[in-house]
Amino acid sequence: MNLEFFTPMEALAAELLPHALEPSDDGAHDLAHLQRVWHNVRTLHEEEGGDLEVLLAAVLLHDCVAIEKNSPLRSQASRLAADKASSVLTELNWPSAKIAEVAHAIEAHSFSANITPLTLEAKVVQDADRLDSLGMLGVARTFYVAGRMGSALYDPRDPEAKHREYDDTRFCLDHFQTKLLHLADGFQTAAGQRLAQIRHQRLKGFMEQFKEEIGIV
Repeated sequence: MNLEFFTPMEALAAELLPHALEPSDDGAHDLAHLQRVWHNVRTLHEEEGGDLEVLLAAVLLHDCVAIEKNSPLRSQASRLAADKASSVLTELNWPSAKIAEVAHAIEAHSFSANITPLTLEAKVVQDADRLDSLGMLGVARTFYVAGRMGSALYDPRDPEAKHREYDDTRFCLDHFQTKLLHLADGFQTAAGQRLAQIRHQRLKGFMEQFKEEIGIV
């Protein structure tokens, strides 16, 4: 495995990666996702700071429990991951205070859990993970997940949901309105807010082009 993606913490990455992902075919929450989130963390860290050891542990273990998007347990995924991460780090003889910091960052990263991040590291991890749901990566991941869940691209009778409730379990395009276009408002750090706005504009641009191509003016 190429550990260069996790510079300058390659040794810690080698120790934690075996615990990072459960067997799954979810390409939206895979090793590539962990690499991108770490890249985002390092970008934010240059401006915001934070403990890199805590940050990398939280990044690598934040999806260590695999629960599908359509599972009734989805809102508990980050808590379950935090519990598993705590066990892993305890076995590796991490100090209890640092384990608690990692667990909080993992638990607070989730959009569906709706937990306020209280530490700098938790704020950075939440921002870094949410950046991967914006911009062109957000578009790609949204349509990928919709395909896995068997959703339609959009409702051909009412693409903009003018006469119905949004339903992103049935129509992929609805997910932009139920979640993606609201993400940029909730970023925790100044650096995250700035990057989020750039990717938010890319999302909006995609939406406008998509609607044009399906005949909505």
